[in-house]
Amino acid sequence: MLPQGYIEILTPTADTPIAAQLRAAISRYTGVHLIAFGSAEAGADRERLEQEGFDPQPVVALQRQIGTVTGDEQTARFSVVRVPPGTMAEGRIQFCQQHTPEWLWQDRWLEHANSAVALSAVLICVDDPRSVAERYRRFTGLSVDERAPELRIETERGDLLFMTAEHFHSRTGIRPPDQPWIAGYQLRCSDLNRCRALQAERQTGCLDIGREQILLPLAAAAGGCVLFHGGSSQARNPAHSVFD
Repeated sequence: MLPQGYIEILTPTADTPIAAQLRAAISRYTGVHLIAFGSAEAGADRERLEQEGFDPQPVVALQRQIGTVTGDEQTARFSVVRVPPGTMAEGRIQFCQQHTPEWLWQDRWLEHANSAVALSAVLICVDDPRSVAERYRRFTGLSVDERAPELRIETERGDLLFMTAEHFHSRTGIRPPDQPWIAGYQLRCSDLNRCRALQAERQTGCLDIGREQILLPLAAAAGGCVLFHGGSSQARNPAHSVFD
């Protein structure tokens, strides 16, 4: 959990359609397969997706038990809006409305040794960034910014960045295992020097890249990469490439 956003690790354990979708995705590559957009009103997002021709499935109400600092349990509740498998070729792309954010964003989970405070971008490699960004424009209802080498959709709390495999490889040295590929994500740190020192201490193989950024190629068991950056606005300056 981060003060802004979160990263969730999922694995299929049952024999359900959703589990089958995840197994099929993992068979393509190991790494990120889901992007969840925050929603203030799941029903309204479903209605908009229907108007845009995405044929969304009914809103699903979900819940799970979660521990608290006092030792008791509370029920975390959330509503999810999904579209049919294959509609978004990049992965499971959905909206999620959190009804009980206080049980997820507990203070004890928000501070990290690397000083990460925000999920500031998701990196997506595709053959045709322009057409894919246009599809996400319709999916999110947000505009596409074309002022950087990576096409960008800016949401309230983070960005979607679309680029070719060639561009990604030229800036990171990492070759996509397949396409489309959700290559990884960008995390903003309150103290990038602290993050850099931690990576060096733990010998993670982090590389200095671009303007006050460090790249962490993830191990094969995790797949993809994490791009750490400092400051409060660097990730949201569409006049520059994310790799500047």
